[in-house]
Amino acid sequence: MTDTSSGPLADLRVVEMGQLIAGPFCGQLLGDFGAEVIKLESPGAGDPMRQWGREKPHGRSLWWPVIARNKKSVTCDLRTAEGQGLARRLIDRADIVVENFRPGTLERWGLGYEELRRSNPGLVLVRVTGFGQTGPYAPRAGYGSIGEAMGGVRHVIGDPGSPPSRAGISLGDSLAAVFAALGTLAAVHDRHRTGRGQVVDSAIYEAVLAMMESLLPEWAIAGYQRERTGPVLSNVAPSNVYPTKGGEMVLVAANQDTVFRRLAAVMGRPELAEDPRYATHGARGHNMDELDGLIAGWTAGIGTGELLGRLHDGGVPAGRIYTARDMFEDPHFAAREAIIRLTHPDFGEFPMQGAFPRLSETPGTVRHLGPELGEHNTDVYGRLLGLTGDELTALSGRGVI
Repeated sequence: MTDTSSGPLADLRVVEMGQLIAGPFCGQLLGDFGAEVIKLESPGAGDPMRQWGREKPHGRSLWWPVIARNKKSVTCDLRTAEGQGLARRLIDRADIVVENFRPGTLERWGLGYEELRRSNPGLVLVRVTGFGQTGPYAPRAGYGSIGEAMGGVRHVIGDPGSPPSRAGISLGDSLAAVFAALGTLAAVHDRHRTGRGQVVDSAIYEAVLAMMESLLPEWAIAGYQRERTGPVLSNVAPSNVYPTKGGEMVLVAANQDTVFRRLAAVMGRPELAEDPRYATHGARGHNMDELDGLIAGWTAGIGTGELLGRLHDGGVPAGRIYTARDMFEDPHFAAREAIIRLTHPDFGEFPMQGAFPRLSETPGTVRHLGPELGEHNTDVYGRLLGLTGDELTALSGRGVI
């Protein structure tokens, strides 16, 4: 495959179809590690992510350069026979297709997996949807928020006296994309053994469900229903946010027995670790409110910086609750290059999170920001499919690209 990347996935070509977050974030992850990701977008408008998120006065999305980074954009009207034909020719030259349309959409376009694998038996088709490709709910429209609700996480987020809350990010979509990327790599690995591709079916509600720890056996075996508990977990103490002298909040997590002994020593109250009310994990959970009150009374008299210094020196996990501003100012973020900067034609210096996780020998990279709509039509259609300038002009005139 002809790609300038030297990442560990540089020998893989991905055709990304679909839009918004659940499918495209999977494409972003694969692209970060070197895959050549060719994104198919509708002529004229493109992916709605080009308009989503907070905008600068000149109306450009700040989200698009992130989720479309490292990708090539080509325009293709998949609702036309000619567009479907172009897509089919690209897929025949691809290792992976990522899509997040409602189940049955690809089949209506003549691009179902059984058709695609006839000419490309090694193809891995990655399908990200709300409810998966099978089951009675498969035909339903499924946004990330619904998957979060039905997967269980919404019920346990928020204050117990308030309705279920949401995280301030698109959690369900992103989890489904991460699991889709994991499934993609597993399928590609299996192809090395068998020579055959397969379908990766990543449902948003199941991706959320996968993160729900022991929720199911707790109910089925112990009759215990997890509920919203605000900033704490039931029976896990101390692990909470505590006030400091300056009015800030610091999160302290010292629920393990050995760590609690260290916290008690830092507090100058080593006897707390021997007190039957706090000596064990179960006892601390049972007496959570009382213990939190003791810790809060101590932290409230100490400035944030001094408090964190004492806790860190004593081996107690603790940290402030960061905003974006805090991340930019933190030396650890800088030392690990957790935030990288590229140049955007409109915004100038453009910061974003780097490629993750870190590989020691073949790390991921961000090679360029999200492309302009159809920026790579000539490169992709000309180089891969051999279309001439006249042919591309004719396709554009007919609204196919």
